[in-house]
Amino acid sequence: MQHHLIGMIFLKVVFMAQGKRDRLSAEQRSDMWYRWKTGESLHEIGRAFGKGHGSIRFLLTQRGGIVPAARRRSPRTLTLAEREDISRGIASGSSIRELARGLHRAVSTVSREVARHGGRPLYRVSEADSQAWESALRPKVCLLATRVKLRTIVASKRILDWSPQQISGWLKIRYPKNESMRVSHETIYRSLFIQARGVLKKELIQHLRSKRLIRRSKHSRADGQSRGQIVDAISIRERPAEIEDRAIPGHWEGDLLSGTKNSHIATLVERHSRFTMLVKVLSKDTTTVVAALSRHVRKLPASLRRSLTWDRGLEMAKHKSFTVATNVKVYFCDPRSPWQRGSNENTNGLLRQYFPKKPTCPATLNPTSTR
Repeated sequence: MQHHLIGMIFLKVVFMAQGKRDRLSAEQRSDMWYRWKTGESLHEIGRAFGKGHGSIRFLLTQRGGIVPAARRRSPRTLTLAEREDISRGIASGSSIRELARGLHRAVSTVSREVARHGGRPLYRVSEADSQAWESALRPKVCLLATRVKLRTIVASKRILDWSPQQISGWLKIRYPKNESMRVSHETIYRSLFIQARGVLKKELIQHLRSKRLIRRSKHSRADGQSRGQIVDAISIRERPAEIEDRAIPGHWEGDLLSGTKNSHIATLVERHSRFTMLVKVLSKDTTTVVAALSRHVRKLPASLRRSLTWDRGLEMAKHKSFTVATNVKVYFCDPRSPWQRGSNENTNGLLRQYFPKKPTCPATLNPTSTR
């Protein structure tokens, strides 16, 4: 009996602790999502609200890190001002028909409104408006929840490690005339991250290349320390405007991928065409990397050797030697800002499926110099 009582007390304490996690006002929740979207860390958000980072993560995980859409009242529903007119009309003894005529609403609309909120004797404006707002909270049914065949195909492709973008594109080709067999990659991501939808099993998240359990902002970790000091590094902020719009070919983005057993691949992606070159390097020291890159870049026509944007990795510490050998100017991204070389970062994510950091994938990649 005593053990049972202790167990009940323990459960009560746990439930109370979980309840405290959720004690954020609507305004605070909105601010929390704004901070998350702009890239603040869990610790920073937690400090802003006087809560632990675990509590913030708990709240964010409920939505998979995806910012919920702002709620709006439907223009067809009764407004607060109209409810106030109904309340005044009831107090003055007006009939339902008279109230409806004055509001230019259907008689049935006004009749249901009054009956739903206590009838004529108990109708109160604030309570009626608040209750109507809460009652209108109906989650939209997910597309994959209503189309069993489509959901089965998506799940089967995810098991094969297809990305949501690949699945969405394949469906358009496979079913060109059947709109019911289409789904956007964003819908697939949301069905994976927002488990409350109950559509795709949580295990399928493990087949995402990033292996993330929560959607992260592209601005996350924007502030941080660099991995090292590169002498005379030219910032990406000094890069000419012609590179930004991708109109002229010859501007590249690059990075170094490290795999198992001290294996390394340098990746180069051309910004205009997205043409990709993979360069196998024997070591990640700057001398080896710069020499290997220089040999491959010199094989390109002069018109395709304009610039290279790299991250802050020390493998490009000898960037001046690379520029002298290739006549290609090197620009460096801001610390911890991989989205500044988005094409290259996306390519690296695709390659990670076949060139993992850990020996968990049976597939291996034999690097070559062309796509």
